[in-house]
Amino acid sequence: MTIPGNLLSQVTESIDPNTSGWTPLLNCTLAKAGGGRNGDGVLAVKSVASGEMRARTVSSYAVTPGTVYQVFSDASGATVPERIGIRWLTAANAEVSITWSLTTAAASASWHRIGVAGAAPAGAARAQVVVSSSPVAALVISYFENVYLGLPIRSTGNLLPFGTESFEIDTSGWAVETNCALARHAPAVAWAVDNYLAGGSVLAVTASANGNMAARAVDRPVVTPGVEYIAYCYLSPPTSGSAAWVELRFYDATDTQIGAKRSPLAAPGTGYYRQRASAIAPAGAVTCGVAVGVDTATAAQILRVETVVVGVAARTLAGSVIPFADASFEADVAGWTRPSGVAVLTRSTPWGAYATNGSYALTVTSLTATASTIQSAKFPLPAGSDGTSFRLQYSEQVTAGSWTVSRGVRWFDAANTDLGITGSSAAAAPTPGWWYLARDHAVPTGATQAAVELILTAGAVNSVIRLDAVALWQALPLMTVVAQEESASVTLTLRELPVGQLIRVYRVSPDGARTLVRGPSGLYDGTGVIMSDLLVIEDYEAPLTVPVYYVVVTTDPVTLARTIRTSDPVTIPHDDVNEVWLKDPGNPQRNCEVLVQHAPNWTRPIEQATYRVAGRRNAVVHSGIRGGLEGDLQVWTRTDDERSALHWLLDSGNVLLWQAAPGKGVADMYVTIGQATETRDVDEADDPWRAWTLPLTEADMPVTTGVNGSAGRTWQDILSEFDTWQEVLDTFATWEDVFLDRRIEG
Repeated sequence: MTIPGNLLSQVTESIDPNTSGWTPLLNCTLAKAGGGRNGDGVLAVKSVASGEMRARTVSSYAVTPGTVYQVFSDASGATVPERIGIRWLTAANAEVSITWSLTTAAASASWHRIGVAGAAPAGAARAQVVVSSSPVAALVISYFENVYLGLPIRSTGNLLPFGTESFEIDTSGWAVETNCALARHAPAVAWAVDNYLAGGSVLAVTASANGNMAARAVDRPVVTPGVEYIAYCYLSPPTSGSAAWVELRFYDATDTQIGAKRSPLAAPGTGYYRQRASAIAPAGAVTCGVAVGVDTATAAQILRVETVVVGVAARTLAGSVIPFADASFEADVAGWTRPSGVAVLTRSTPWGAYATNGSYALTVTSLTATASTIQSAKFPLPAGSDGTSFRLQYSEQVTAGSWTVSRGVRWFDAANTDLGITGSSAAAAPTPGWWYLARDHAVPTGATQAAVELILTAGAVNSVIRLDAVALWQALPLMTVVAQEESASVTLTLRELPVGQLIRVYRVSPDGARTLVRGPSGLYDGTGVIMSDLLVIEDYEAPLTVPVYYVVVTTDPVTLARTIRTSDPVTIPHDDVNEVWLKDPGNPQRNCEVLVQHAPNWTRPIEQATYRVAGRRNAVVHSGIRGGLEGDLQVWTRTDDERSALHWLLDSGNVLLWQAAPGKGVADMYVTIGQATETRDVDEADDPWRAWTLPLTEADMPVTTGVNGSAGRTWQDILSEFDTWQEVLDTFATWEDVFLDRRIEG
């Protein structure tokens, strides 16, 4: 697998198929060993003598002074702990300095993360990755793989800057609040090979004396009242019984705290557990913050913290009216109550024992074989919900006894008047394991609020049922397609997708031919994982004026069970047959429409060798395979904006898609464009019309090119990374580069 944004080559990153990306720097020899996770190969660094040994990348990579870069690697060594560094070089490859990580706290034969980040110093033009360990004898081996060098990898949507989310630089993003000291530690933590957000260093919060201790993030991101936010991080408590917690806080314009939500960790041990706290920003909230701590700590106890994120909370399913806190039960039972019966509502324990969303579930326990009614808080419905259908879905697991369940939705108007319940007849809760249950409910006239209501009847004493991932959303079609005439594209919207499964998307033409549709990481070819239940695909490569439909195949990666969806047909209109589209598959924002002056006269080149044999009339000709079409497309641009747009499209030199209206003797064609010629048709200087000659060479469809985008990049990222607009102007050449985070090199 390739680490996103890695400046290193795949061979250097994964040590597959060889060690050609690495060379000794000090006191070592290199070899390829097996047992890796990012491919089988690993870099084996063996000491020549006692003392520090170092290996570095063969290549160096362009960096910009003042810009923060990150390196990490997975390491393994039963004898000696390791560290990693960024070796800064001048343009002449002279060493400026090395930014070193902490040395791992103890040697570990298990794969563990080492990492560091730092700003390129003045005078640095290039950088290399250096890995190091200090054995006390010869022939000691340290192993490395899964190596990254590049810009910091951050959690999508995080309102906190990288230095506060991660502890690869220092602890300056954090402050002592109560009874503690802050430091960085480098424990040997066995993170997943593709958990690129986890680093080698963690925040260590150490109790100064017996009692409560707490630390807080310095940064205060801006929030909007009425929006639900979530704070989460990994917590490693001192003991499994420690009262560790994470807290989301809200502040007004005077920086006075006006709200907070604390989420206590029910730790099953002393590992690293992701703990979440969520809440809706109250009226008057301007900023938010995050804090961590341990209640009733013992002096010298240490709470370790990693990957701290604050952002807008995602609902269990897209469009659900139920907030994350009430749907996932990560902190407590939120707004759920028991209007009648004897059942007791609690959050499940410990962390990770019962959950389908997050790490906890709602636990309902009945000491008697009787019925109990449980109800959520009331949640506002979107405007215009009257007469529509809403779908209630949740997951359940019976863990003791048996249960009969009647599920429904109780509706209320704006004055909180009860408009009654729409529900289902009672049915036995299915067992064993987790089950997703769903039912549609019609919204009565005048309803503006809704509450989920379940009647749970225990079939035996001490029956226990778990509920999680509760969602209530307007039931819309699972698949919709809309033609966008202005951009000559199709918008495909997929709802209620199975998160975690693999997805393949075909466009089907009238002759039955299937073509894979392009996404952010390349074609949707069945290897990409579904990350959200809602997916919007913009297909800019669909043909003009021809009806097509889409087939979506989702596959469970474990059972290989498949689900197939088929869309309605859709047609992109194209009114002027004299105009054609030139499109960049990877950068659709550059697509442009131009007026044809003259269609190409095609040639098809072929390599041939002709041999004239003495005494024979006919020559002997050896031919290669005849090439694709080549010819000059002549077009007009009629305005300065059209001319600028065509220049912008041609700048990249990428493979383009040429689309003309059907019936003109030219099928949709991927092409490369050679030396373009722009001329004036008349001698008047203020005439905006230009005649262009575009030499086309037919090309194959690019299969690995993804649609460029920023996948969650917001202005908050710019605010977090840059103090002034001048820094932004110095870092990016264009606003498109700001959007795509493409920085000026050197």
